[in-house]
Amino acid sequence: MLPDMIHNVGDATTAIPLWFAFVLARRKPSKTFAYGLGRVEDLAGILIVLIILFSAVVAGYQTISRLIHPQAVTPLGWLAAAGVIGFIGNEVVAVFRIRVGRQMNSAALIADAYRARTDGLTSLAVMLGAIGVWFGFPLADPIIGPLITIAILGIVWQSARAVITRTLDGVDPAVTAQIRHAAEHVQGIASVTDARARWIGHKLHADVAIAVDDSAPLSAAMEIARNLKQELLEHMLALRTANVTFESPGLGSQEAPSAVEGQVHHHAH
Repeated sequence: MLPDMIHNVGDATTAIPLWFAFVLARRKPSKTFAYGLGRVEDLAGILIVLIILFSAVVAGYQTISRLIHPQAVTPLGWLAAAGVIGFIGNEVVAVFRIRVGRQMNSAALIADAYRARTDGLTSLAVMLGAIGVWFGFPLADPIIGPLITIAILGIVWQSARAVITRTLDGVDPAVTAQIRHAAEHVQGIASVTDARARWIGHKLHADVAIAVDDSAPLSAAMEIARNLKQELLEHMLALRTANVTFESPGLGSQEAPSAVEGQVHHHAH
């Protein structure tokens, strides 16, 4: 019960940096921070991972201490009840955070939600420990402790992988595939020579290089770019900006900087 309590206290503190991150992300871009402060959300995610890791270390220390120095566990009824209540509370929080996190496309919030769900499972483990002691296995309670610590470390790994991937501008390959798929529906695009995207907080930013006919006038090319942006917005609701550059069909994507004829920006509000 003690390591589970320590973990839940640590979980409550993770909401604080996440809340500050969402507040800062609402600020408008400035001359210094031209892309806004959405990246603060990723930094908050890293801080959350460190807080969870710290709770795992403390919980591990407590469980090892209890294994070396066993103590009587009483009252068992209240211990089991606390486990059940902890599970219900964490599951309600997890469902709410998952729903909001998916609506916002926030990796930090979704990771925090799955961590809360695992917290609920560890609370059930506390209940199982109490039942084990009730049936005459006094070591059941301290043995459950290391299992909780291992579960916390698993969440640390899962959360760190998701948050660090976004911090390093990593995206699911399905995102760039979706950009290319959207371009297939736009008439006048010979091919997509390059498609890139990155998350800044929970907003997506895309850079697309397209090949168009050399003989097409600039006005026609700009119309193609506008149609592409509209198609991207319809397919990708999390998209904040779309930068489109033009290339001749014969040029490779590595020559994009020297082949740019125009650039179109779009801001979705």
